[in-house]
Amino acid sequence: IEAYNLSIRYDDKEVFNDINFTINDGDRLQLKGKNGSGKSSIIKLILGNDISYLGELNIQSNLKISYVSQETSDLKGNLTTYIKVNNINETLFKTILRKMDFERTDFDKNIENYSEGQKKKILLAKSISETANIYIWDEPLNFIDVFSRMQIEKLIEDYNLTMIFVEHDEVFSKKIANKVIELD
Repeated sequence: IEAYNLSIRYDDKEVFNDINFTINDGDRLQLKGKNGSGKSSIIKLILGNDISYLGELNIQSNLKISYVSQETSDLKGNLTTYIKVNNINETLFKTILRKMDFERTDFDKNIENYSEGQKKKILLAKSISETANIYIWDEPLNFIDVFSRMQIEKLIEDYNLTMIFVEHDEVFSKKIANKVIELD
């Protein structure tokens, strides 16, 4: 992914202008800035949402993206159904969940009964277990405890994920990011 002089405006308000970045294999780009600075707009643009912009955005053809949203409210049912519907490798998925301190006894509960942290772990484990060229995570550590955060850091390093992420946890961001875009 390459962006040159990328600018986004909504109506008369300029969200950001002239942003430049390149994502190559192994890069982990943190999008950093206040609410409303355009972090989510960049993510939506890369994901193919219809957002008008100026400048150049080049995305490799056939790029496989694994996306983790901030939102967990659409998670429903049980893990067995979730695994089947999303065509997930069950063994890998559950192994990753266990590494994030997810209890085996919780595998049989309905997802609606999970805490927000458990729901976020479901989304992260799904993403990590997917084969993708780039992983885009929007505030992945919301509701995640410190131990699980450290496990997620280790999983990112073990799987050598190429990423774009938005995260306010500075400890995580400094450990994971090798590139940072500051949006005002």
